[in-house]
Amino acid sequence: MIETIQNKVGALRQERSMTQEELASRVGVTRQTIIALEKGNYVPSVLLALKIARVFKVEVEKVFGIYSRK
Repeated sequence: MIETIQNKVGALRQERSMTQEELASRVGVTRQTIIALEKGNYVPSVLLALKIARVFKVEVEKVFGIYSRK
């Protein structure tokens, strides 16, 4: 079984009418990091995951989840 991390960063960001640049600025990373994160090409550190959840005012589990596949 393969476990991967999937996220809802893009959806949450769009729901709040926030640009990638705005989110990046608020959590202290580059826009390219947010792009990679939204595409699933980057697994964030625990600190970054917590910062993103705080910006969206949700629990980190509402943003990131572990998904298993065969």
